Amino acid sequence: MNKTSSPVAAQSTRLVLWTLLVVYILNFLDRQIVNILAEPIKQDLGLSDTQIGLMTGLAFALFYTVLGIPIARYADNPKSSRTTLISVSLAFWSGMTALCGLAQNFGQLLLARIGVGVGEAGCTPAAHSLITDTVPAEKRSSAMAFYGLGIPIGSLLGMAMGGLLADAYGWRTAFLVAGVPGIIMAVAMPMLIREPRRHSPASASVDAPMPNAPGAAAAVPGEPPAALPARDALREILRSKAMVQLLVAAGLVAFLSYGKTVWATIYFIRSHGLSPGETGLWLGISAGLAAMLGTWGGGWIADRYGSRDPRHILTAPALGLVIGAPILFFGYAAADWRFGLVLIVVATVLNSFYYGPTYACVQGLVRPQARAMATAVMLFAQNLIGLGLGPLFFGMLSDAFAPVAGEDSVRWVLYGAAWLGLVPAFFFWRARAHLASELGKASSSA
Repeated sequence: MNKTSSPVAAQSTRLVLWTLLVVYILNFLDRQIVNILAEPIKQDLGLSDTQIGLMTGLAFALFYTVLGIPIARYADNPKSSRTTLISVSLAFWSGMTALCGLAQNFGQLLLARIGVGVGEAGCTPAAHSLITDTVPAEKRSSAMAFYGLGIPIGSLLGMAMGGLLADAYGWRTAFLVAGVPGIIMAVAMPMLIREPRRHSPASASVDAPMPNAPGAAAAVPGEPPAALPARDALREILRSKAMVQLLVAAGLVAFLSYGKTVWATIYFIRSHGLSPGETGLWLGISAGLAAMLGTWGGGWIADRYGSRDPRHILTAPALGLVIGAPILFFGYAAADWRFGLVLIVVATVLNSFYYGPTYACVQGLVRPQARAMATAVMLFAQNLIGLGLGPLFFGMLSDAFAPVAGEDSVRWVLYGAAWLGLVPAFFFWRARAHLASELGKASSSA
């Protein structure tokens, strides 16, 4: 299989990947900028830590995850335009980000954050499906990791830019400025990449559909494969043992990651006395660069060693979480924030190995007509459990510990979060055992 077999005729694979990367950067910039602005918002609007957790997590995640599945079904339809879907979604969530800056109370801010979640639901499932239609299977982990760089880059920009703007002009201005680039990009995107289905209908993916799978319609030469019923797509996803293990592992990683991202930011402000601008600059940039290195490294390791033994696609994610747990604990325990930051950076590299390998497996375990749906199910697990409950649960624990721990209540919560990384590591390791048979079955049927 080579790049010439891709349906994206007369279109640069690099242009597709770079365009989607920029969109995903804006996705996470708008999603995560609220983290660095949480403390100024709390002081201005008089919010509790539980309300901060609700605003930064559950309000966004509930609508993001619930709407993600029907939107993914639309993206999986061979007649749909995924590029148009992403462009419209980008314009909507960027506008809602700007509206966050106009909120006058907690209720208005909550509604605006819900709007951001509604818009962002249309991005990643469609983007993963486009990437899979563009990149050969043997390079898919690296391609997914490249797209996944949008997470640390967007988070880095959100932290650094949001913190500096908050220090200079206030948190409202930071939201307003953050929304502008996405609206511009939404206009430009349809001119940068085209929908492969519209220009090469005979090939909907670099992998052919599984001909004997339940619910599969016979493919007609010269026509795209028929849409897969939602029930059959969901059954195909959940009957994979590797997929179920990955859903648990990735959901737990997201729970810890989103919780730590929000509350480590607040921890540096409260416990170490840094300003939002200083925190965004030091923590945002260093942790962002570390996550970029880990995300790219995880994809590279998976492609290099997974080609020899499919189990090694998930070896680095499992071992990275195990090694990173004690390093992260000592990072939060450090009295000097500079030393603590160094340890957190090292742990962040190790904890970021999972993205490319996980989503490459997701795309390889199902047929093309279920790929956006598979991504949406994974995002449902990651964001409802992770983004929805992580920041909220951490905030509730911080409120509960406050009478005893005082300003160190957030530090206590982070201690526990560091060691809980061993749990998803266990499930990544268990998923390895099923990859050889399940990915091999998908390849032989493709």
